[in-house]
Amino acid sequence: MFPIKVMANQTVAAPEPTATLDILISGLRSTKGNVLVCLSSNPKYFPDCGKDKEARKIKVPTSNASHLQIKKVMPGTYAVALIHDENSNGKMDMSLFLPREGFGFSRNPKIGMGAPKFKSAQFTVGSENLNYTVKMKYIL
Repeated sequence: MFPIKVMANQTVAAPEPTATLDILISGLRSTKGNVLVCLSSNPKYFPDCGKDKEARKIKVPTSNASHLQIKKVMPGTYAVALIHDENSNGKMDMSLFLPREGFGFSRNPKIGMGAPKFKSAQFTVGSENLNYTVKMKYIL
């Protein structure tokens, strides 16, 4: 064993608390492709977080996507956007400005013309674990 040397007047910072975000996904219409997950804290880049360098982006095979966990989430305000990328091309496919693949958001906001705003999907993370159910929606 090695002795631990502590200097006088030295403080050791405690690790910042983190939480685990459990997401249950309902309403997937098939097991084809992947589910693309974006956890963002920046309203400017929501729901398309492709340019958000701070966002957590996860790709999960749809066959394993009914229950997702995002671990070590720092305290803050976030929103989650999901895409059911059925053809595995890494993006949302569109047809005449309408999504051809499924999508979902934290807090399941109402969908009107266009994607919801960050505020309608946002939630706050502290040190406690959180559970959310996201219902996937399909237009075409």
